[in-house]
Amino acid sequence: RISLSGIYPHLAFYNTQNECGTGAVVPWADRLWVVTYAPHQPTGSDDKLYEITSDLELIIRPESIGGTPANRMIHRESQQLFIGPYAIDKDRKVRTIPYSEMFGRPTGNARHLTDPSGKIYYASMEEGIYEVDVKTLAVNRLWTDEAQKGGRHADLPGYHGKGLYSGYGRLIYANNGEHGSLAQKRPDIPSGVLASWDGQADSWTIVRRNQFTELTGPGGIYGSSHPDTDPIWAVGWDHRSLLLNLLDGGTWHTFRLPKGSHSYDGAHGWNTEWPRIREIGEENFLMTMHGTFWHFPPTFSAKNTAGLAPRSNYLKVVGDFARWGDRVVLGCDDTAKSEFLNKRKAKGTIAAPQSHSNLWFVRPEAFDHFGPVIGRGAVWVNDPVQPDIPSDPYLFSGYDHRYLHLSHDARQPVTFHLEVDKTGQGHWTSLHEITVPASGYHGFAFTAKDAGTWIRLRPSASCTASAVFSYRNNDSRSTDPDPIFAGLAKPTDASLTGGLIRARDGNKRTLSMAAVTPDGDLGYYELDGSLQLKHTDDPKVHAFTKENTRIPTNILQLDAASVLYVDDDGSRWRLPKGDPALSLHGKFGASRIVREVATERDFFNAHGTFYELPARNADGFSKLRAVATHNRQIHDFCSYRGLLVISGISTDAPTDNPHLIHSDDGKTALWAGAIDDVWKLGKPVGTGGPWKDTPVKANQPSDPYLLTGYDKKSLSLQTTTTATIHVEVDTTGAGTWLRIASHTLEPNSPLTHTFPDAFQAYWIRFLSSSPTTATAQLTYE
Repeated sequence: RISLSGIYPHLAFYNTQNECGTGAVVPWADRLWVVTYAPHQPTGSDDKLYEITSDLELIIRPESIGGTPANRMIHRESQQLFIGPYAIDKDRKVRTIPYSEMFGRPTGNARHLTDPSGKIYYASMEEGIYEVDVKTLAVNRLWTDEAQKGGRHADLPGYHGKGLYSGYGRLIYANNGEHGSLAQKRPDIPSGVLASWDGQADSWTIVRRNQFTELTGPGGIYGSSHPDTDPIWAVGWDHRSLLLNLLDGGTWHTFRLPKGSHSYDGAHGWNTEWPRIREIGEENFLMTMHGTFWHFPPTFSAKNTAGLAPRSNYLKVVGDFARWGDRVVLGCDDTAKSEFLNKRKAKGTIAAPQSHSNLWFVRPEAFDHFGPVIGRGAVWVNDPVQPDIPSDPYLFSGYDHRYLHLSHDARQPVTFHLEVDKTGQGHWTSLHEITVPASGYHGFAFTAKDAGTWIRLRPSASCTASAVFSYRNNDSRSTDPDPIFAGLAKPTDASLTGGLIRARDGNKRTLSMAAVTPDGDLGYYELDGSLQLKHTDDPKVHAFTKENTRIPTNILQLDAASVLYVDDDGSRWRLPKGDPALSLHGKFGASRIVREVATERDFFNAHGTFYELPARNADGFSKLRAVATHNRQIHDFCSYRGLLVISGISTDAPTDNPHLIHSDDGKTALWAGAIDDVWKLGKPVGTGGPWKDTPVKANQPSDPYLLTGYDKKSLSLQTTTTATIHVEVDTTGAGTWLRIASHTLEPNSPLTHTFPDAFQAYWIRFLSSSPTTATAQLTYE
């Protein structure tokens, strides 16, 4: 079987809907079982139940009825796998529960509160709660899906249900979204809910009004073996940080964790699929949440909260995963027909592909070696705080570098008492006392001696405060790309080939390429599911491809200072320059700047660097993160059969690189691999800033310049007249600008500053106290 980076193109799943995500992946009865989902299909769709054999034969089960399923549970007593609307016994016999009997988008299963051996709970994304007899599959509706009339409705706040689990005599349900137009624009509004029901009451109890996804415990996919004593874990988030709620001994506890990515932050809940905590055959479970692979200890409880740690950051959109043989299989959400709310003028208009996704086979040890870990989050963001009332505990372990940004609005100094739980056993001890000046700011770098599992803060006075943590691990990457990228065109390559590419629609299941050289057209090519790139005489499709994958121009500007991007709202942003030999457009006249590479996930490609760009409803460009600096003449890129495909190949490219797909006539080629191979292109580097011999007005802020995702950072300031330059950083990515330093400069006397290793923020900007001509340049190494 052909595979690249653990992706087998022949296993790609297709439907005819706006999205084709992988809802659940479960090994059972010597097979791997998979369900895909379409958006908003409570009565079924052309999605399928798939059975995959050990030699990777893909079997479409005839019992398939589609829909929007993401539920799965193995019921011990009856020896059945419940996945989507299907029950599969140990002999691989499949029975189907029709949507006419159990309406809705099934999102979770749980063990029954009073008859766990004979019944199982189902939950829909719109709060439909059903109990199903495991022998007869008879359905009893307990709570009506909100899309239906009749019966009783839970009427919970939020919507877009995700998790379901049971224990301590409660059925627990989570949703991660909110209705309304505001939720489609702002990620900081109230959204989502965590709620419980005792199986008897006429209403639900709201545990917490925040966005929640995964609900599970040590029993995992089987449910709890000891429902009266086993802890339950609920994973969610708000605009400040990730949330980890723990139910232990009948009491809820709240912890906060950093976010690796902001691409999941929409208040509507759409761009967070189904984060999971699952056993993968190691000492710890694996957790996926907000772009980070986590070690999650199965012993996590109120008396033992130690051991939770990041492993790496990732770019894929993962719906479910499971250990199968010697690898972990991740079900992904790769290529969607609909852009949903993720349109930008920088993308232009690209003809929609057919929705499809694939599996990703990963060896367990590889989870420690994807993207270098960063984590951003807060316990307070402009929140009112009271004297001596502690914040929620925030993760303090597992990162090489840790920095705290503290600020408040009180008219007098405020002291913040920092306390740590060193062992995760709930014993808090004093770590530091930090006094922040009146209406002021203080940045604090922790050292290796500042050890502990969790940290919390106690203020000395009432105020509105922000406490923002910026963490990262060492970035051990070099600036040289991995050999798998050999052949991508360098800036100095004069002989190269590129092309406009798109995954086709209409059930063609191929990829179109309108191939070019810098001198003109090469013709039309198609890439098929066996990764054969063939020259094809089809003038009509060739013309369609060129017209409907057109690259927008005049999106970026390059000046002496840096790269300038003006977004759809008119906001100005500046980015570093890469290799000086690169131009904005390259030898092809225009190069792709922005494109969706996984459902509702964009890459931004600017002057030699790939960035992760969240959707506009997840704060968009303000939450940009540098991923890798490639310094290559990349012409176009897109997703296809779970792969990232790139055009822009040197004609001297090697023939022995398996990631290079050469055409049958030898005239062109494409690169293909996993999206998360991109980390191996090289650590993000570059030079630039908002000013370069720039006339500036007094007290007028410069354009913001990106600070996120870079390792070694240094600053050079210079003015032509005596002036004080104020340095400000955005600590939240939401426009929270804080003044961190002021430097008085004499004429033409440069000042240089190397930032501490731990220092991180989203953006940096500068102001001058008086009119002058100024330079503010940063070097990222």
